[in-house]
Amino acid sequence: MSRFRVIRAAKSTLSREEMYAIVRSPVITEKSTAASEHSQVTFRVPLTATKRDVKATVEGLFKVKVNAVNTIRVMGKVKLFRGRVGQRSDYKKAIVTLAEGEKIDVTTGI
Repeated sequence: MSRFRVIRAAKSTLSREEMYAIVRSPVITEKSTAASEHSQVTFRVPLTATKRDVKATVEGLFKVKVNAVNTIRVMGKVKLFRGRVGQRSDYKKAIVTLAEGEKIDVTTGI
């Protein structure tokens, strides 16, 4: 008997509503625009979203093949607002690397 257990996640299917809830919005900055030249697209996702969820969502919504998903948890900044200390909310970004020849144009709606 092996002392390492193999854990397999159950394959879950996401509904369209859940997919739209996971991919909230594209991140359009200089850095994300430069990354788009290397077949990478950046999305803002909920803090509870996993890499598997993001991959299934992007493949389902945009009909593309995803090679990899990297996630970044961005901590909210402490800022002054009218002389009082406040804090911005934490959020998560997902950098999705697409397969060769695949493309998502996130700037069409702007």
